[in-house]
Amino acid sequence: MSSEKISTRSFDPSRKIIVAIDGPSGAGKSTIARHLARHFGLLNLETGAMYRAFALKALRAALPLDDRSGLERLANETTIRLEAGGQEPGEKENRVLLDGEDVTALLRNQTVTDAASRVSVFPAIRSWMVRLQQQLAAGGGVVMEGRDIGTVVFPHAEVKIFLDAAPEVRGLRRFDQLGSPPAVQPEEVIRDLRARDERDRNRADSPLKPAPDAVLLDSTHMTLEQAVEAAEAIVAAKLGQPPSRA
Repeated sequence: MSSEKISTRSFDPSRKIIVAIDGPSGAGKSTIARHLARHFGLLNLETGAMYRAFALKALRAALPLDDRSGLERLANETTIRLEAGGQEPGEKENRVLLDGEDVTALLRNQTVTDAASRVSVFPAIRSWMVRLQQQLAAGGGVVMEGRDIGTVVFPHAEVKIFLDAAPEVRGLRRFDQLGSPPAVQPEEVIRDLRARDERDRNRADSPLKPAPDAVLLDSTHMTLEQAVEAAEAIVAAKLGQPPSRA
């Protein structure tokens, strides 16, 4: 990201702040992380996209998603890189490069999303991803969202937010994102989301849970605009800045 595109409200870069946003699927982490990055002049690094990219590679290789050894071998042959998106329309998301190929447009497929949840349960895969994520954000100045950023990847992040909402609400939000006409019914999306919650919250390695010092933000009864405002106020308070929607 060029210096010309950095927000005029950005703080002293020597502070190298890290904003960690964790939460379950469909909670709105990506949307809020993109807004916070633009508003506070930070880079937005979406770690979930990294897991989806690896899952895409496993699917392409027709590798069973419960083949731990096979997945570990595949990880050793995989490079994943994120390029920060710009601030112009159509440039908001990171570009995700899988072995040099831009696979960004392929990662919101439900099959890929479900596969990402399955491959992420293996400790060796998570350890590999954590190392990559720590390298990407080593210099600070980032918003990083995922499921274990505040607990495992960056436990000393200056700002930690755990974003949540009722499963039914998150499921309907995800259903609305699928476009029209959707290939599944809302009940199926909610059921799949509950299954993913179960895997994420109960896996042995890095289970989904709030960090002890995270600020809990439940958006069940909030509009997207209200949730964004609340997250912005949390970061502004940590930075000692008055919240601003300018």
